[in-house]
Amino acid sequence: MRVAARLSAAMPLTKAELSRLRDLREKKHREAAGLFVIEGEKVIGELLAANFPLTEIYATPAWKGQRDDSRLRETTDDEMSRASHFPTPSSVLAVGKITRATLQPGTLNTGLTLALDGIQDPGNVGTLLRLADWFALDRVVLSPDCADLFSQKVINASMGSFARVKVFTAPLAETLDGITVPVLGCDLVGEDVHTLKPLRDAVIVIGSEGRGLSPAVAALITQRVTIPKYGGAESLNAAIAAAIVCDNLRRVRLN
Repeated sequence: MRVAARLSAAMPLTKAELSRLRDLREKKHREAAGLFVIEGEKVIGELLAANFPLTEIYATPAWKGQRDDSRLRETTDDEMSRASHFPTPSSVLAVGKITRATLQPGTLNTGLTLALDGIQDPGNVGTLLRLADWFALDRVVLSPDCADLFSQKVINASMGSFARVKVFTAPLAETLDGITVPVLGCDLVGEDVHTLKPLRDAVIVIGSEGRGLSPAVAALITQRVTIPKYGGAESLNAAIAAAIVCDNLRRVRLN
């Protein structure tokens, strides 16, 4: 009853507010506003658990989350339906600030880095963030032509890892030029990944499924690695290939 009373007293969302939430679906509007929108009980629960700095939370009475959060704005089902990105709206939607850390010179010379070279599928980018979280990699670097880190699909596919992994966006060729650690490039032709020697510090570069490594980045690879093929498939999904390489790197580091 108390929830219903608060809901009835809440100010309805204006057309301008609904329009703003819908506009944040598109990258150009996200960049202009410096904000992104995310929807879904599970993903928002993960972001809240990780203390990710969300600025606004919009929820219907069906949401089971904390109702006394000062960021909470209660909405009706109809309002959520009009603001939602999905055909079947969630009970909660949130807004966060876009923040990007600057990659300092020399950072990649320490620890394990996963570098994504033109991965444009948002599901793959999100899965690769999740993979970096699973293997406790030190950071992920996205080339500027990767899928937008702050898109709904990337954040959802990361399953909460978006809030835990250190992610940078930087031109890869410039970033890799001059670093002193091995730069491993996943390729169809290269050394068997199972023969990798122990590496405490390295960069693992994953190219796009369609084009592979870009020429400028390929020129900076110090060791090409491949996953042995036994069947007839033409290639592996980028995230699967990265997982196999990371698994082998972690195993050889422990031996």
